[in-house]
Amino acid sequence: MSLLDILDEKAITVHLQELEKESVIKELLDLLVKAGKLKDKELAFHDVMEREKKGSTGLEKGIAVPHAKTAAVTALSMSIGISAEGVDFNSMDGEYSHIFFLLLAPPGASGPHVAALSNIARLVQPPLIRDKLKNAKSPGEVIDIITQYENGG
Repeated sequence: MSLLDILDEKAITVHLQELEKESVIKELLDLLVKAGKLKDKELAFHDVMEREKKGSTGLEKGIAVPHAKTAAVTALSMSIGISAEGVDFNSMDGEYSHIFFLLLAPPGASGPHVAALSNIARLVQPPLIRDKLKNAKSPGEVIDIITQYENGG
């Protein structure tokens, strides 16, 4: 599965405005609303925050992957946000998160949900990719970076 299959350019921002964890999640959900991928923003927010209670999805090296299974979507959906300032997302390494992948899956889509999480983890492993994403100037550039990575470049 390609991340590009579940990503719409309208669901990407390279200028996250919010600086607090809950507000960032709401901003990422707004991107999915704008892209027409989200039926119920409040339900999705509730489900993502319930998942966060089990353990922060702030990973290491500036990456956060808030995610949830929720009836607020009918298909696997993802938004991406980049924050130059960084956000305290209770990450594993204690550093601020700069690159956010919000992933939502319908309740019965465990396989695709796990596959997408795995693809995100592989994508952000190389430091060069993280740097390129963090410095992207447009949603189109984010798509180009992911495309190049997925095509082996």
